[in-house]
Amino acid sequence: MPQLRTPYYLIDEAALLKNLKIIRQIREMSGAKSVLALKCFSTWCVFDLMRDHMDGTTSSSLYEAKLGHEKFGKEVHAYSVAYSALEIEEVREFADKVIFNSYSQLNTFHNRVSHLKVGLRVNPGVSYSHFDLADPARRYSRLGVSSAEELNAAAELISGVMFHFNCENDDLENLSAAIDQIGKKYGAFLEKMQWVSFGGGIYFTKDGYPVEKFCKLLKSFSEKFQVQVYLEPGEASITGSAELVTTVLDMIHNEIDVAIVDASVEAHMLDHLIYHTNPRTNSPGDGTHKVMIAGRTCLAGDIFGTYDLEAPLKVGDEVRFADAAGYTMVKKNWFNGVAMPSIAVRRLDGTEELIRSFDYNDYLSSLS
Repeated sequence: MPQLRTPYYLIDEAALLKNLKIIRQIREMSGAKSVLALKCFSTWCVFDLMRDHMDGTTSSSLYEAKLGHEKFGKEVHAYSVAYSALEIEEVREFADKVIFNSYSQLNTFHNRVSHLKVGLRVNPGVSYSHFDLADPARRYSRLGVSSAEELNAAAELISGVMFHFNCENDDLENLSAAIDQIGKKYGAFLEKMQWVSFGGGIYFTKDGYPVEKFCKLLKSFSEKFQVQVYLEPGEASITGSAELVTTVLDMIHNEIDVAIVDASVEAHMLDHLIYHTNPRTNSPGDGTHKVMIAGRTCLAGDIFGTYDLEAPLKVGDEVRFADAAGYTMVKKNWFNGVAMPSIAVRRLDGTEELIRSFDYNDYLSSLS
């Protein structure tokens, strides 16, 4: 295969498999099933590998649910903050579980999906998030039912509930306390359910995470309430498994050296811009040469970050940004008409395969 042209996302199946083996281990030790959160990662060219270790997919929209059904198979959990009547008519044809965000939507559409396993999202009032923007229990949250009256009214209409209350939670002690609180608060209700989802945002693939203790926590909850526990890993399933590979196009100096690469934070790693974080670099390595690395759009704040690198950058150098799988390809956009990164995969045998490239016609067809 010809050398890949930057920019491109490179997914490494060997790194991906490391996470997937942990997911499989959790199921074997705890009985908890895992469904891939497509809102984080929907790049279906690696679904064949992921399918062997996961139980299906969970979605936040009709299109994601449909993608999960068509490209992943296995269980399809269809959740949406709000469904339209037309979306319900379509999703009811292929979903295994339909999960409603509110009692009003459950009450409105239940008769159309009663042949399926129906669920309801519950807001337990506890959460873990470093960012208010991503905190599902923030004040005035619209995410899930918090009313005990509505929850009790829903009991006869549903077979399970979803508690999605974490974002990048790597603290097992915190998670254990929250799950214990959920058990105490909703225990009588949970005994009427068949399944419970603890959502995503649990960073159980982080190096050093106490996986065995985590499994004991899940198994204990499952046995106590006689429910099937589900996890909805997004970033936990793909963390560390991809890079955004770029090339330096220009070097300028304005108090600090600034390298402009052929990609964009705004268009290609948008979460970093939203949350005011900076991606790590896999290459070049760390050192003492300070440089700001910037994107090529006209947005003044299109900045990847300021780095201390092993050598000064020059035009033509390659820069590889780490953790470029989650919330990147699902959010990439055509801002400024900047060329969209291709998608490539390094397969388990080490070969690199170009999966998809984008050109002017893709840009043109995205507009009208």
